[in-house]
Amino acid sequence: MAADADTPDGALSEEAEEAASNSLDEGSPDSEVESGSATDVKPEAAEDDADEAGDHEAEDDNTDSSPEEEAPVKQPMSHVRLATLVGLLIVVALAATVGWSAFRDYESQQAKAQRQLFLQVGRQCALNLTTIDWQHAEADVQRLMDSATGKFYEQFSQREQPFIDVVKKAQSKSVGTITEAGLESDSSNKADVLVAVSIKTTNLGEADQAPREWRMRISVEKAGNDVKVSNVAFVP
Repeated sequence: MAADADTPDGALSEEAEEAASNSLDEGSPDSEVESGSATDVKPEAAEDDADEAGDHEAEDDNTDSSPEEEAPVKQPMSHVRLATLVGLLIVVALAATVGWSAFRDYESQQAKAQRQLFLQVGRQCALNLTTIDWQHAEADVQRLMDSATGKFYEQFSQREQPFIDVVKKAQSKSVGTITEAGLESDSSNKADVLVAVSIKTTNLGEADQAPREWRMRISVEKAGNDVKVSNVAFVP
C-alpha cells in the first residue's frame, strides 16, 4: 500500500492507459465482429452484381430475337381485291388492244387516202396535157405548170412559150378523156401512175380527126403539203 501511495498520480494513469491499450491490441470481440461482417458483405455484393448481369443478358437475348420471328405475317389477298386487280388488268389489256387496232386502222386509212391522191394527181396531169384550147392557151399551160415539179417542170418551162405559139397558130383544140388509170408503184412520198388517154383534136381548116390513144407513165411525189408531177414518159 505504501508503495502504491508512493507512486505518483501520473505514473498510475500511464500504467492504466497501457493496460487498456494492450487489452484492445489483443482483440476485442467487437472488432472481430466488425471485421467479420466486412468480409461477409463482399460476396453478397458480388452475387447481386452477377444477378444484375444475368438479368441484362436475358434482356439482350430477348431483344436479339431473329427478324423472322419479329416480321409480321403477311395476310393473304382478299378475293375482292384480287378480283378488282384482275378486272383492272383486263380493262388495260382491252384498252391497249383497241388503241392499237384504232391506230392500225388510222394508218391504213391514211395510206389509202394517199394512194388515192397520187392517182388523182396523175389523172389530172394527163388531162392537163391533152386538153388545150388555143383561145386560152396561156391559162391551160399555166395550170399544167402549177402542178409540175422537178425534172418535168424544168423541161416544160423551156418549151412553154413555143408550145403556146404553135397551138395559137394552128387554132388547135384538143380534149382528152381518161380511159384507164392505176398505180404502178407507190411509197410513202411518191408513186408512178399509168394512164391511158383518148384524145380528140381539131385544127383550123382540117376535118375532124379520129381519136388518138396515148399511154403515159406519170411520176408524182410530195412537194411540201402538195403532190406534184415530177416526170412524164410515153409508153407503148
